[in-house]
Amino acid sequence: MGFDYYETLEINRNANDADIKKAYRRLALKFHPSRTREAGSTEKFSQLGEAYDVLSDPRKKATYDKFGEEGLKGGIPAEFGSGGAWSSRYAYHGNPDKTFRQFFGGDNPFADFYTNDEPLQFGGLQPGVVKTQDPSIERDLHLALDDLFNGCTKKMKISRRVMNEDGFTSSIKDKILTIDVKPGWKEGTRIIFSKEGDQVQKKQLHNTIFCLRQKNHPLFVRQHNDLFYKAQISLEMALTGFSVDVETLDGRLLCIPINDIVHPTYKKTVTGEGMPLSQDPSQRGNLIITFDIQFPEKLSAERKHLIKQALALKC
Repeated sequence: MGFDYYETLEINRNANDADIKKAYRRLALKFHPSRTREAGSTEKFSQLGEAYDVLSDPRKKATYDKFGEEGLKGGIPAEFGSGGAWSSRYAYHGNPDKTFRQFFGGDNPFADFYTNDEPLQFGGLQPGVVKTQDPSIERDLHLALDDLFNGCTKKMKISRRVMNEDGFTSSIKDKILTIDVKPGWKEGTRIIFSKEGDQVQKKQLHNTIFCLRQKNHPLFVRQHNDLFYKAQISLEMALTGFSVDVETLDGRLLCIPINDIVHPTYKKTVTGEGMPLSQDPSQRGNLIITFDIQFPEKLSAERKHLIKQALALKC
Protein backbone atom coordinates (compact mmCIF):
# COMPACT_ATOMS: atom_id res chain seq x y z
CA MET A 1 0.00 0.00 0.00
CA GLY A 2 1.35 3.42 -0.94
CA PHE A 3 0.61 6.79 0.62
CA ASP A 4 -2.15 9.35 0.16
CA TYR A 5 -0.88 12.19 -2.04
CA TYR A 6 -3.34 14.67 -0.56
CA GLU A 7 -2.42 13.69 3.00
CA THR A 8 1.27 13.94 2.10
CA LEU A 9 0.80 17.57 0.99
CA GLU A 10 -1.55 18.23 3.94
CA ILE A 11 -4.41 19.39 1.73
CA ASN A 12 -7.95 18.17 1.08
CA ARG A 13 -9.27 16.69 -2.15
CA ASN A 14 -10.98 19.96 -3.11
CA ALA A 15 -7.63 21.78 -3.28
CA ASN A 16 -7.04 23.76 -6.47
CA ASP A 17 -3.79 24.19 -8.38
CA ALA A 18 -2.75 27.21 -6.29
CA ASP A 19 -3.36 25.27 -3.06
CA ILE A 20 -1.25 22.37 -4.33
CA LYS A 21 1.65 24.67 -5.25
CA LYS A 22 1.47 26.53 -1.95
CA ALA A 23 1.50 23.29 0.04
CA TYR A 24 4.42 21.84 -1.90
CA ARG A 25 6.43 25.06 -1.59
CA ARG A 26 6.00 25.14 2.19
CA LEU A 27 6.68 21.46 2.85
CA ALA A 28 9.49 20.99 0.32
CA LEU A 29 11.44 23.85 1.90
CA LYS A 30 10.73 22.48 5.37
CA PHE A 31 11.86 18.91 4.65
CA HIS A 32 14.64 19.54 2.14
CA PRO A 33 17.67 17.44 3.22
CA SER A 34 19.88 20.54 3.12
CA ARG A 35 17.67 22.26 5.64
CA THR A 36 16.85 19.61 8.23
CA ARG A 37 18.43 16.49 9.65
CA GLU A 38 15.28 15.12 11.22
CA ALA A 39 14.81 11.37 10.94
CA GLY A 40 12.72 10.47 7.91
CA SER A 41 13.13 13.87 6.23
CA THR A 42 14.73 12.36 3.12
CA GLU A 43 11.87 9.90 2.67
CA LYS A 44 9.33 12.66 3.33
CA PHE A 45 11.02 14.91 0.76
CA SER A 46 10.82 12.12 -1.83
CA GLN A 47 7.12 11.54 -1.05
CA LEU A 48 6.42 15.25 -1.45
CA GLY A 49 8.09 15.22 -4.88
CA GLU A 50 5.97 12.31 -6.08
CA ALA A 51 2.76 13.77 -4.63
CA TYR A 52 3.36 17.11 -6.38
CA ASP A 53 4.35 15.41 -9.64
CA VAL A 54 0.95 13.66 -9.71
CA LEU A 55 -1.39 16.32 -8.32
CA SER A 56 0.07 19.19 -10.39
CA ASP A 57 -0.65 17.31 -13.63
CA PRO A 58 -4.38 17.46 -14.54
CA ARG A 59 -4.43 14.06 -16.27
CA LYS A 60 -2.49 12.23 -13.57
CA LYS A 61 -4.60 13.89 -10.89
CA ALA A 62 -7.86 12.93 -12.61
CA THR A 63 -6.71 9.31 -12.92
CA TYR A 64 -5.60 9.22 -9.27
CA ASP A 65 -8.84 10.82 -8.05
CA LYS A 66 -10.97 8.26 -9.88
CA PHE A 67 -8.91 5.07 -9.66
CA GLY A 68 -6.48 5.67 -6.80
CA GLU A 69 -2.79 4.84 -6.71
CA GLU A 70 -3.43 1.30 -7.95
CA GLY A 71 -5.12 2.54 -11.11
CA LEU A 72 -2.54 5.29 -11.61
CA LYS A 73 0.49 3.00 -11.36
CA GLY A 74 -1.07 -0.20 -12.64
CA GLY A 75 -3.03 1.25 -15.54
CA ILE A 76 -6.74 1.91 -15.78
CA PRO A 77 -8.81 -1.28 -16.07
CA ALA A 78 -9.63 -2.23 -19.66
CA GLU A 79 -13.33 -1.46 -19.36
CA PHE A 80 -12.50 2.17 -18.54
CA GLY A 81 -9.46 2.74 -20.76
CA SER A 82 -9.46 3.92 -24.35
CA GLY A 83 -6.03 2.73 -25.37
CA GLY A 84 -4.60 6.24 -25.13
CA ALA A 85 -2.54 8.15 -22.59
CA TRP A 86 -5.16 7.70 -19.90
CA SER A 87 -4.48 3.96 -19.68
CA SER A 88 -0.68 4.19 -19.49
CA ARG A 89 1.05 3.33 -16.23
CA TYR A 90 2.59 6.05 -14.11
CA ALA A 91 6.02 5.73 -12.52
CA TYR A 92 7.73 8.54 -10.60
CA HIS A 93 11.22 9.28 -11.95
CA GLY A 94 12.55 8.94 -8.39
CA ASN A 95 14.50 12.21 -8.28
CA PRO A 96 12.77 14.57 -5.81
CA ASP A 97 15.56 17.13 -6.19
CA LYS A 98 14.73 17.36 -9.90
CA THR A 99 11.08 18.04 -9.04
CA PHE A 100 12.21 20.63 -6.48
CA ARG A 101 14.39 22.50 -8.99
CA GLN A 102 11.72 22.38 -11.71
CA PHE A 103 9.26 23.95 -9.26
CA PHE A 104 11.51 26.75 -7.99
CA GLY A 105 13.40 27.30 -11.26
CA GLY A 106 17.05 28.12 -11.79
CA ASP A 107 20.12 26.30 -10.52
CA ASN A 108 19.98 27.73 -7.01
CA PRO A 109 16.48 27.46 -5.49
CA PHE A 110 17.83 28.63 -2.12
CA ALA A 111 19.27 31.90 -3.42
CA ASP A 112 16.62 33.92 -1.60
CA PHE A 113 17.81 32.54 1.74
CA TYR A 114 21.34 33.96 1.55
CA THR A 115 22.59 36.75 3.78
CA ASN A 116 25.03 39.46 2.72
CA ASP A 117 28.22 37.43 2.96
CA GLU A 118 27.46 33.86 4.04
CA PRO A 119 24.75 31.32 3.17
CA LEU A 120 22.09 30.77 5.80
CA GLN A 121 22.60 27.59 7.84
CA PHE A 122 19.43 25.60 7.20
CA GLY A 123 19.71 23.66 10.44
CA GLY A 124 18.92 26.93 12.20
CA LEU A 125 20.71 30.25 12.68
CA GLN A 126 23.87 30.19 14.73
CA PRO A 127 23.92 32.32 17.91
CA GLY A 128 24.50 35.94 17.10
CA VAL A 129 23.77 35.52 13.38
CA VAL A 130 20.79 37.47 12.09
CA LYS A 131 19.29 36.81 8.65
CA THR A 132 18.90 40.10 6.79
CA GLN A 133 16.93 40.88 3.68
CA ASP A 134 18.74 43.56 1.73
CA PRO A 135 16.74 45.81 -0.56
CA SER A 136 17.41 44.56 -4.07
CA ILE A 137 16.78 45.97 -7.51
CA GLU A 138 13.81 43.95 -8.79
CA ARG A 139 12.62 44.11 -12.39
CA ASP A 140 10.23 42.11 -14.53
CA LEU A 141 11.66 40.28 -17.52
CA HIS A 142 8.94 39.99 -20.18
CA LEU A 143 9.57 37.15 -22.62
CA ALA A 144 7.63 35.76 -25.57
CA LEU A 145 6.50 32.14 -25.46
CA ASP A 146 8.79 31.46 -28.43
CA ASP A 147 11.80 32.56 -26.34
CA LEU A 148 10.77 30.28 -23.48
CA PHE A 149 10.30 27.37 -25.87
CA ASN A 150 13.60 27.70 -27.72
CA GLY A 151 15.75 29.45 -25.13
CA CYS A 152 17.57 32.70 -25.82
CA THR A 153 20.09 35.21 -24.52
CA LYS A 154 18.92 38.60 -23.28
CA LYS A 155 21.07 41.67 -22.59
CA MET A 156 19.53 43.81 -19.85
CA LYS A 157 20.70 47.32 -19.06
CA ILE A 158 20.42 48.34 -15.41
CA SER A 159 21.19 51.56 -13.60
CA ARG A 160 22.59 51.21 -10.10
CA ARG A 161 24.00 53.48 -7.43
CA VAL A 162 27.68 52.97 -6.57
CA MET A 163 29.90 54.65 -4.01
CA ASN A 164 32.51 57.10 -5.19
CA GLU A 165 36.16 56.84 -4.17
CA ASP A 166 35.65 59.26 -1.29
CA GLY A 167 33.39 56.69 0.40
CA PHE A 168 30.71 59.30 1.19
CA THR A 169 29.08 60.30 -2.10
CA SER A 170 27.55 58.09 -4.76
CA SER A 171 26.67 58.21 -8.44
CA ILE A 172 24.45 56.33 -10.91
CA LYS A 173 26.18 54.01 -13.35
CA ASP A 174 24.80 51.74 -16.06
CA LYS A 175 25.72 48.10 -16.56
CA ILE A 176 24.73 45.38 -19.04
CA LEU A 177 23.74 42.00 -17.55
CA THR A 178 23.49 38.86 -19.67
CA ILE A 179 20.68 36.37 -19.02
CA ASP A 180 20.84 32.93 -20.63
CA VAL A 181 17.20 31.85 -20.77
CA LYS A 182 16.82 28.07 -20.66
CA PRO A 183 14.13 26.34 -22.72
CA GLY A 184 11.11 25.63 -20.54
CA TRP A 185 11.52 28.36 -17.93
CA LYS A 186 8.18 29.27 -16.36
CA GLU A 187 6.35 32.38 -15.26
CA GLY A 188 7.74 33.54 -11.93
CA THR A 189 11.26 32.16 -12.39
CA ARG A 190 13.66 34.50 -10.56
CA ILE A 191 17.14 35.22 -11.91
CA ILE A 192 19.41 36.61 -9.22
CA PHE A 193 22.61 38.53 -9.91
CA SER A 194 24.50 38.58 -6.64
CA LYS A 195 26.01 41.94 -5.65
CA GLU A 196 24.93 43.64 -8.88
CA GLY A 197 22.51 46.04 -7.20
CA ASP A 198 22.91 49.34 -5.38
CA GLN A 199 25.94 50.00 -3.19
CA VAL A 200 24.98 51.85 -0.04
CA GLN A 201 28.26 51.45 1.82
CA LYS A 202 31.88 50.93 0.81
CA LYS A 203 31.71 47.10 0.81
CA GLN A 204 27.96 46.49 0.86
CA LEU A 205 26.40 45.53 -2.48
CA HIS A 206 22.81 44.45 -2.93
CA ASN A 207 21.42 42.08 -5.56
CA THR A 208 19.62 42.59 -8.84
CA ILE A 209 16.70 40.24 -9.42
CA PHE A 210 14.75 39.65 -12.61
CA CYS A 211 11.32 38.01 -12.34
CA LEU A 212 10.19 36.25 -15.50
CA ARG A 213 6.84 37.29 -16.97
CA GLN A 214 5.43 35.42 -19.95
CA LYS A 215 3.77 37.40 -22.74
CA ASN A 216 0.49 36.21 -24.22
CA HIS A 217 0.77 34.26 -27.46
CA PRO A 218 -1.74 34.67 -30.32
CA LEU A 219 -2.12 30.90 -30.89
CA PHE A 220 -1.02 28.98 -27.81
CA VAL A 221 -1.96 29.06 -24.13
CA ARG A 222 0.52 27.50 -21.72
CA GLN A 223 -0.51 25.46 -18.69
CA HIS A 224 2.50 24.06 -16.83
CA ASN A 225 4.40 22.18 -19.55
CA ASP A 226 1.39 21.71 -21.86
CA LEU A 227 0.38 23.94 -24.77
CA PHE A 228 -3.27 24.47 -25.68
CA TYR A 229 -4.29 25.32 -29.25
CA LYS A 230 -7.85 26.14 -30.35
CA ALA A 231 -8.94 25.23 -33.89
CA GLN A 232 -12.07 26.64 -35.50
CA ILE A 233 -13.99 24.07 -37.55
CA SER A 234 -17.36 23.78 -39.27
CA LEU A 235 -20.13 21.43 -38.17
CA GLU A 236 -19.53 19.41 -41.32
CA MET A 237 -15.87 18.92 -40.37
CA ALA A 238 -16.83 17.99 -36.81
CA LEU A 239 -19.06 15.19 -38.09
CA THR A 240 -17.07 13.90 -41.05
CA GLY A 241 -13.40 14.27 -40.11
CA PHE A 242 -10.55 16.59 -41.14
CA SER A 243 -6.91 17.48 -40.42
CA VAL A 244 -5.52 20.30 -38.29
CA ASP A 245 -2.32 22.06 -39.34
CA VAL A 246 -0.38 23.50 -36.41
CA GLU A 247 2.87 25.42 -36.79
CA THR A 248 5.02 24.70 -33.73
CA LEU A 249 7.07 27.26 -31.83
CA ASP A 250 10.24 25.88 -33.41
CA GLY A 251 8.89 26.29 -36.96
CA ARG A 252 7.69 22.76 -37.78
CA LEU A 253 4.31 22.08 -39.35
CA LEU A 254 2.23 19.34 -37.74
CA CYS A 255 -0.61 17.80 -39.74
CA ILE A 256 -2.88 16.10 -37.23
CA PRO A 257 -5.72 13.92 -38.53
CA ILE A 258 -9.02 13.99 -36.60
CA ASN A 259 -11.08 10.90 -37.35
CA ASP A 260 -13.35 11.07 -34.29
CA ILE A 261 -16.64 12.92 -34.16
CA VAL A 262 -15.81 16.22 -32.49
CA HIS A 263 -18.25 17.17 -29.73
CA PRO A 264 -18.07 20.45 -27.75
CA THR A 265 -15.81 19.00 -24.99
CA TYR A 266 -13.61 16.90 -27.29
CA LYS A 267 -9.84 17.37 -27.02
CA LYS A 268 -7.01 15.90 -29.06
CA THR A 269 -3.75 15.29 -27.21
CA VAL A 270 -0.50 15.16 -29.16
CA THR A 271 2.12 13.67 -26.86
CA GLY A 272 5.52 15.33 -26.61
CA GLU A 273 4.68 18.50 -28.57
CA GLY A 274 4.34 20.86 -25.61
CA MET A 275 6.91 22.96 -23.77
CA PRO A 276 10.37 21.52 -23.04
CA LEU A 277 11.10 20.71 -19.39
CA SER A 278 13.65 23.20 -18.06
CA GLN A 279 15.77 20.54 -16.33
CA ASP A 280 15.61 18.13 -19.29
CA PRO A 281 14.79 19.92 -22.59
CA SER A 282 14.72 16.59 -24.43
CA GLN A 283 11.46 15.87 -22.58
CA ARG A 284 8.33 17.87 -23.39
CA GLY A 285 4.77 18.31 -22.26
CA ASN A 286 1.83 17.76 -24.56
CA LEU A 287 0.02 19.77 -27.22
CA ILE A 288 -3.70 19.76 -26.47
CA ILE A 289 -6.04 20.84 -29.27
CA THR A 290 -9.52 22.11 -28.44
CA PHE A 291 -12.18 22.95 -31.00
CA ASP A 292 -14.56 25.82 -31.61
CA ILE A 293 -17.36 24.37 -33.74
CA GLN A 294 -19.04 26.94 -36.00
CA PHE A 295 -22.73 26.11 -36.34
CA PRO A 296 -24.75 27.55 -39.26
CA GLU A 297 -26.95 30.48 -38.30
CA LYS A 298 -29.83 29.43 -40.55
CA LEU A 299 -30.95 26.36 -42.48
CA SER A 300 -33.51 26.16 -45.24
CA ALA A 301 -36.37 23.66 -44.97
CA GLU A 302 -34.78 21.58 -47.70
CA ARG A 303 -31.43 21.38 -45.91
CA LYS A 304 -33.11 20.49 -42.63
CA HIS A 305 -34.90 17.67 -44.42
CA LEU A 306 -31.63 16.39 -45.92
CA ILE A 307 -29.88 16.51 -42.54
CA LYS A 308 -32.72 14.57 -40.92
CA GLN A 309 -32.50 11.96 -43.65
CA ALA A 310 -28.72 11.67 -43.25
CA LEU A 311 -28.87 11.36 -39.47
CA ALA A 312 -31.66 8.82 -39.68
CA LEU A 313 -29.48 6.43 -41.69
CA LYS A 314 -28.05 3.56 -39.67
CA CYS A 315 -24.28 3.48 -39.49
